[in-house]
Amino acid sequence: MSLVPSVLAGDRLALARLLSLIENGTPEGLQNLSKLYHQTGKAHRVGITGAPGTGKSTLVNRLVQLLRAQADPPEIAIVAVDPSSPFTGGAILGDRIRMRDLAGDPGIFIRSMANRGALGGLARTTSSLVAAMDAAGFEMVFIETVGSGQAEVDVASAAHTVVVLDAPGMGDAIQALKAGLLEIADIVVVNKGDLPGAQTAAQALRSALELGSAVNQKDEVDGWEIPLLVTTASTGEGVTELASAIGDHRQFLQRSGEWTLRERARVEREIGAVLRERLAEKFISAQPDGLYEEAIRRVVAREISPGAVVEELIDRASEER
Repeated sequence: MSLVPSVLAGDRLALARLLSLIENGTPEGLQNLSKLYHQTGKAHRVGITGAPGTGKSTLVNRLVQLLRAQADPPEIAIVAVDPSSPFTGGAILGDRIRMRDLAGDPGIFIRSMANRGALGGLARTTSSLVAAMDAAGFEMVFIETVGSGQAEVDVASAAHTVVVLDAPGMGDAIQALKAGLLEIADIVVVNKGDLPGAQTAAQALRSALELGSAVNQKDEVDGWEIPLLVTTASTGEGVTELASAIGDHRQFLQRSGEWTLRERARVEREIGAVLRERLAEKFISAQPDGLYEEAIRRVVAREISPGAVVEELIDRASEER
């Protein structure tokens, strides 16, 4: 059954069903997305990342409310990646609870999804879900990462604009630089600006941005000067400035040609990830009965290393051709 006409007509129930099919990796979901793909490429993908407790969901809530209150409001979709439950494998859906203020607005669509154990702050199918939302006509898609701390860098290849959040008392800014968070940032935000230490945290991050050679090299290449903002999401303070910075970054990307470059890099990475996953699945399923399990047993028994056993499996497969 094709969901394409209904999704393009703005049927949110059809979109929700398609997203479930894609997230579950069904052939039907893949086929529908393929038919819709020519409609993608218009939405501004905005990644919101940072350690747990920095207020990502609350800030997205305020930001989307502000954008929707504009004279010509964009239609906005939100993908909130939650940690998987260790028991059910599903998402806890905490972000939907915190974004309840957005309920009832037909121009907003919120989707929570489980990361299903994937590292890097996103789930394996996040980019495909965003593509479906893009095809459905949403002008902006916010991607909120799981908030696992130092493993949030995947969002850099999934979004056009990456907003990195910090908050007072969340740790050393230099640690954030080492983790790669500041290196992927297009905009840096110190949230919870009403708490003691907010200005100190902002100053530390500003120093880290100035001292980080990787970030400075990035600035020299693309010409974008990373803004550092202080917000208080609970009151809305600083959110207007953040919305303006996000809009300015989109204009910069389109004016400089960086938008096209980032799209190409995202597509290349996505194809590579899917290719590796599919080839691994086919390779394993093609092994003679018991051979792969025996390889695992040998590694567990410390008889051989994972790299060496993979070489053995590849050599054996090559000899049998």
